[in-house]
Amino acid sequence: MTELAKKRREFRNIHAFRDLTTYRLPAPGWVSILHRVSGVLMFLLLPFIIWMFDVSVSSELSFARFRAAFESGLGGIPGWFAKLVALSLIWAYLHHFIAGVRHVWMDTNHAAVTKQRGGLSAKVVLVSSLLLTLVLGAKLFGLY
Repeated sequence: MTELAKKRREFRNIHAFRDLTTYRLPAPGWVSILHRVSGVLMFLLLPFIIWMFDVSVSSELSFARFRAAFESGLGGIPGWFAKLVALSLIWAYLHHFIAGVRHVWMDTNHAAVTKQRGGLSAKVVLVSSLLLTLVLGAKLFGLY
């Protein structure tokens, strides 16, 4: 056995209750998990997306009803909650799209598959999806 093998720390599976609070997931890990979460979120909210599209393009009257759902609520659902659901869809789409572009870029550019470039591109995905979500969320909530 070499000297290096004796000094190297041995990593085993993490303990769910003891280690999860101190475990620090790297940025590519967060992007990977959030890519899956955003895909599931978009899938689960697909009926809401279809309803929004149908109501917004059917007629002028239905578009007025669509706008009212986000301003004053609809059927016991407050308007702020509908906006929050729409904001979560905005984030899910943006994150999923940008992370997907990152994956295609890494598949086509083999020099991008390094620890440094992977970490940097993951941080770009996280920051850009959050910034774009903030900008579109400000528009959604009427800040500009």
